[in-house]
Amino acid sequence: MLTREELNRQLWGAADILRGAVDASDFKNHILSLLFLKRLSDVFFERREQILQEWQKAGKTIQQAEKIAEDPDEYSDGAYYLPVESRWPSLMKVAENRAEAIDKALIAIEDKNSRYLQGVLAGVRFNDERRFGDAATMDGLMQRLLLHFSKIPLGNRDLLEPDVLGNAYEFLIERFAESAGKKGGEFYTPFGAVRLLVELLDPKEEMRIHDPTCGSGGMIIECGRHIEERGGNPRNLTLTGQEKNVGTWAICRLNMLLHGFPDADIRAGDTIRNPKFTTHGVLDAFDRVIANPPFSLKDWGGDVAESDPYKRFERGIPPKTKGDMAFLLHMVEIVKERRGMAGVVLPHGVLFRGGSEAKIRDSLLKEDLIEAVIGLPAQLFFGTGIPAALVICNWNKAKERKGHILFIDASTEGLYREGKSRNFLDPVDILRIAAIFHAWADPKKVKPTGLEISGVWSQALKRHHKRQTAKARGDKELIMLIQEEFERRDQEFSVAEAAFVEWLDQSHPAPGGGKRTSLEKHTAVVPVKDVLKEHKGNLNITRYVDAVDPPPRLDVKAELKKLRQLEKKRDEAEAKMDELLKEFGYEG
Repeated sequence: MLTREELNRQLWGAADILRGAVDASDFKNHILSLLFLKRLSDVFFERREQILQEWQKAGKTIQQAEKIAEDPDEYSDGAYYLPVESRWPSLMKVAENRAEAIDKALIAIEDKNSRYLQGVLAGVRFNDERRFGDAATMDGLMQRLLLHFSKIPLGNRDLLEPDVLGNAYEFLIERFAESAGKKGGEFYTPFGAVRLLVELLDPKEEMRIHDPTCGSGGMIIECGRHIEERGGNPRNLTLTGQEKNVGTWAICRLNMLLHGFPDADIRAGDTIRNPKFTTHGVLDAFDRVIANPPFSLKDWGGDVAESDPYKRFERGIPPKTKGDMAFLLHMVEIVKERRGMAGVVLPHGVLFRGGSEAKIRDSLLKEDLIEAVIGLPAQLFFGTGIPAALVICNWNKAKERKGHILFIDASTEGLYREGKSRNFLDPVDILRIAAIFHAWADPKKVKPTGLEISGVWSQALKRHHKRQTAKARGDKELIMLIQEEFERRDQEFSVAEAAFVEWLDQSHPAPGGGKRTSLEKHTAVVPVKDVLKEHKGNLNITRYVDAVDPPPRLDVKAELKKLRQLEKKRDEAEAKMDELLKEFGYEG
């Protein structure tokens, strides 16, 4: 069986074959499609072997059993029927024109499994001389790729659990995002930011979840994980998303399948110009809406906003060259009234810019829809170094939260981990912010809330460890690796919990003198009426939270005393020097 680390290493090795010859942003879909093809083939042959055994035990001859094994209806629950030309052994027998053979294999799979794969695989073309070079060069690259993937067993019996492959897929997507630089942010949101936003929205079973700019699908997948961590069944969620970029949409569909969400409804299209989730001309509604829209998109659809048939822009039309508010307004319109929530990543400018954006903010504030504004560190997201903020909207605020907004500044002083080129949100950072939000910054509730969240994580890890150990079926070496990974992650959670408690107990200098707690330094609960009246609807976090420690106050008396002492030592040294000069005949 493959461990996660070994599988990641093998998969990145496949990318190494093309790196240098082709830009990462050009070949990521090809590597991901080959991974999916090999996975389908290995699972197909596992299921085919079961069918042969079952029917032979039932009295059929091997020839009869093989005929039955070619019936597509015999394949279900993640095992897709593959035509002969799409099976991995068939591809390995191809002596030339391998790229064309791979294209035909993908098209044939899609044709036979259109319910889940319609339009997903056929859009990836391997037979492309503009991308992979002339026929001979291309054939050589394809041969090396096929040989490499042949050495990676991807059947169910080869993996500790199906999600190991899903995690490996995410590993590839993140690495491709890093390689793609600015473009990487279009299809991948860093895991720490995703995990935090999901913890804040806290989705439950039976809910309808939607991401209108879903990229590769990380946010809605994490919603499923969130349910599973709490002992629920992630299949009891309705997961939906829309993505404008067709290539990224295909990645998202594959990602859903590999994570065990074959029924996730992911549609391709422009969310603002052509929202796909409508019924009889009315936008569909969801319990949780979560998104990381493209920052300050210029061509967002401002040309059609005034005539929008869904009336999403009645609160105001965002600037034609900045689409941030357009996505927020879309999200506001598709949340189920009186009980839904929305969480969105936005650039800080949305919080304070004037013009139509100020008008929209005022409207949302007067409707008391904004529950929290959370400032995140700079250098967190791919493709941009600017700091971002999370805005949480809630149509069902708790009684004590009505008419108020929680501000959290998590952008300073060690509330994140600094990296060489990017910053990261670690478990302790997520724990701090989530605990503050769910406890509404109440000093008496934050610690127990954080410990409760940490306890949920630990229990989920223990269940995960138990499943993996059972799957190892007594393999001592594998069980040892599983145990080592469990202990490492368990220690990580323990360290995060201890650091969280220590942080809460710390004291910091206060701007007016004296001391303040970590909560007082980084958070504030502000009446909406004050935001509207005193601050004119400006949501800039630094207006309400001063997380910068003031410079130490100068004790004039103490400093003067030090000065006099230094002057005395100076005078003594000068007198000593005069004596020495006099002894040597240099009397002045």
